[in-house]
Order: sequence, then structure tokens, then C-alpha cells
Amino acid sequence: MHEIGIMEDTLNIAIDYAIKENATEIKEITICIGKMSGVVSEALKFAFEVIRKGTIAENSTLKIESLPVICYCDHCQQKFQPDEWFFQCPNCDQFSNNILQGKEIKLISLEVS
Repeated sequence: MHEIGIMEDTLNIAIDYAIKENATEIKEITICIGKMSGVVSEALKFAFEVIRKGTIAENSTLKIESLPVICYCDHCQQKFQPDEWFFQCPNCDQFSNNILQGKEIKLISLEVS
């Protein structure tokens, strides 16, 4: 369950930032997870519930936003969102292995006080 390690790292980054901003509490953490990241949202939420205890994020909420897969077709030079796990361009029917978005995990916002 690599979600525990991901959540530990994310929470540490959030806490470090909050402390630098002289915050005493983190109210909300928002992260984006790409559909190809391999992260299971429910496992990440569970890890967050356990890891936040005893920190300035103890009473915070976690928002998770999903990022779709976006590919780029080198043949027709168009971005596209594949319907399935076969990244076939809908414009020219060529297959692409050029993934622009969908593998990332990003901490995008914090609400602190």
C-alpha cells in the first residue's frame, strides 16, 4: 500500500508550508491524482485519516480531484483524451505513447489558519 508513503510525504510538505506561514492549523488539503498514477483514492483517504492524528492537520479534510489522461499524437500533432487504455488518436487513428497528463500526484492547495 504505497498510498501511506504518498500521504506521509504530502502531509509533511503541507505541514512544513503551514509552519513557514505561521499557521497553527491546516483546515483542508486538496490534491490531484492522475488516472494512471496507480493511486487508489480510498486507500489514500484511509492513510490520511491515520497519519493526520497528532498533527496540525488533525481536524482537516482531504479533497481529491481526478485528472484525466491526456495524450499527444505526434502524427497529427493534436492533444486528445483517450476513451480507453489504448491511446489511439481519434483524429488519425495512430497510437500514441506520448502521455502529457494523467500520471501525476499534485498537492494543489491548502487552507490554513
